[in-house]
Amino acid sequence: MAINDLPVDSIPSSGIKPNRNFEHRFFAAFAAVFVIAVLVGFGPTFYLKPLFNTPPIPRAIIWIHGFVMAAWVVLFVAQVYFISSKRIKVHQKLGIVGVIIAPLLVVTGLFLTIAAAKYGTAAAPPNIPPLSFMIVPFGDLLVFAVLFAAAMYYRKNSPNHKRLILLTMLCVLPPAIARFPGGLTDSFGPLWFFGVPTLLTIVFIGADTWRTGKLNKAFLVGGVFLVAAMWLRLPLSSTLLWLDFATWITS
Repeated sequence: MAINDLPVDSIPSSGIKPNRNFEHRFFAAFAAVFVIAVLVGFGPTFYLKPLFNTPPIPRAIIWIHGFVMAAWVVLFVAQVYFISSKRIKVHQKLGIVGVIIAPLLVVTGLFLTIAAAKYGTAAAPPNIPPLSFMIVPFGDLLVFAVLFAAAMYYRKNSPNHKRLILLTMLCVLPPAIARFPGGLTDSFGPLWFFGVPTLLTIVFIGADTWRTGKLNKAFLVGGVFLVAAMWLRLPLSSTLLWLDFATWITS
């Protein structure tokens, strides 16, 4: 993961320092909020489990995927720090770690998704068949993989790259906020765990366009893809095409 692969001395200094300072503060704030969201959502059942009286983790794949996800979040925070502190070379070298962690995140997530559909999971709504609900985490993994691949393709294009990385983080936000306490998911369902990332995507693209005076096309296309993939999963979850695929992959 490399939010900015351009050498420092290749970036013009006149007129862009305020924008760059704002971007550094924004990414730092987003990283902090994202970490808080993950701890609130997954803390009681995983990351802070010793502090809570929650049921034991039933399968090893949950541990493995959880630690890979933690590594991804730590890497994102570290990369934001290195860019903000102008340690560009370290940031670039550390980018290879993201190329290793991202596929591991997808692969372990896929195994976890299949296991959850076959054996059940407390995270699944009781009134939705497991094979239908499987489209939610499966879609997250697919969209994450596409957005990360696009971010790597644009790794030499800093404006495109860092915006696509931001979208990959929004892509993995729903599982965390779906587990927030207070019954928000039970009360609002997808309007909560898909609605929040959708709203953030729209706000981020709109604010970015207003601030820079131009629309970043990669940000727009990636954002539309992210949002569309979230909401199209709901009607697709009960189609024969999806159910046949889900049956095949879990068999």
